[in-house]
Amino acid sequence: MKIPFGTISVTQKSKDLIREILDSNRLTNGRYVREFEKRFAEIVGVKEAVALSSGTDADALALAVLYDFGAERGDQIIIPALSFVATGNAVLQAGFEPVFVDIDRRTLNIDPERIEEVITDRTRAIMPVHLMGKPADMDRINDIANRYNLYVIEDAAEAHGAVYKGRNVGTLGDMAAYSLYVAHIVTTVEGGIVVTDREDFAEVLRSLKSHGRACKCKVCVLNTNSGYCSKRFQYGDNHDIRFVFERIGYSAKMNELEAAIGLGNIDIYYEIHSKRRDNLKYMMDKFRKFAPYLISIEEEPDEVIGPHAFPIILQEGVGFSRNEFVDFLEKHHIDTRNLFLSMPTQCPGFEFLGYELGEFPNAEYIGNNGLHVGVHQELGREHIDYIIKTIEDFYQTTHDINSRHAYS
Repeated sequence: MKIPFGTISVTQKSKDLIREILDSNRLTNGRYVREFEKRFAEIVGVKEAVALSSGTDADALALAVLYDFGAERGDQIIIPALSFVATGNAVLQAGFEPVFVDIDRRTLNIDPERIEEVITDRTRAIMPVHLMGKPADMDRINDIANRYNLYVIEDAAEAHGAVYKGRNVGTLGDMAAYSLYVAHIVTTVEGGIVVTDREDFAEVLRSLKSHGRACKCKVCVLNTNSGYCSKRFQYGDNHDIRFVFERIGYSAKMNELEAAIGLGNIDIYYEIHSKRRDNLKYMMDKFRKFAPYLISIEEEPDEVIGPHAFPIILQEGVGFSRNEFVDFLEKHHIDTRNLFLSMPTQCPGFEFLGYELGEFPNAEYIGNNGLHVGVHQELGREHIDYIIKTIEDFYQTTHDINSRHAYS
């Protein structure tokens, strides 16, 4: 049996749309991107959504919006030390300084107890990451942000369908950035999207994604149907709105072919989500037998974890290395991924920031001892049972932990 980490669902609707789009010769950002934005906003429960070329761009452009609202280059953004490297990269790409905070090993998310100690007069925002789809402690984060007049931008890359105290992740801050990469619940193959309830933020996002142009209409008549634009020359003689650049921008547009994949995914979103939730809950239940040697995250009564993947953390004294464990799983055709790194101290690209190994012990521990496996919609309970059985076999054949810990 093979257990791939991820999959992609390309529906017949998507295939039909792709043929239609190719025949139309209108492949860049247009009416299907706009339809995808509208439908994604409806799923999350927000007023605005702006589709982009990647989840990293979603983080970066959400941050870059803040320049229109008082932020200056070199200001500071607080983020967790543990995340996929895109979170830290995006802060730097947006022109800000990342300020890292260690995580709570129990949740894998930023530790709210440590946030206030790093706030300075240059801090402009907190960007919590809902890692592995588990919601961050947003009540405490928002309380801190309110007291210090900071923006909150959710990195919801892995948190499609997550719920925190009855509210959808993505509606808990000023903006939220999602990844639409191939392994995610809603995918456009590559892609990202920012959601918000603020129309002024969305207008700036639409400018930023297209080089900082003055064009900020929610529906562009030029891009969607080659219609007449009454605003084209509103800036006066010799000024075409398409070539008026109001701010430093990016080239980060989603194209129509990507939107076609995404629209097909949205049609079956609840089916995908339900299947992955069933796999996640079944895996969580079966996996508890491996405590205290291997643990995972747990779902609290007031939350719904977005079913992105299943994290596994080797505990102290387990008696084997992550490499040994992963190698065994891979030899038995179970695809794995490491559970990211402490960006400031385990990623060489961040060395110039001057952090030292040991400053973020919880993030560093996960960076050395964490991994994750898939729970995607093409897996069933028989696949989860195979993963569990393979882990049991690893224990029995290499370390005989059975002698110290009886399985229930």
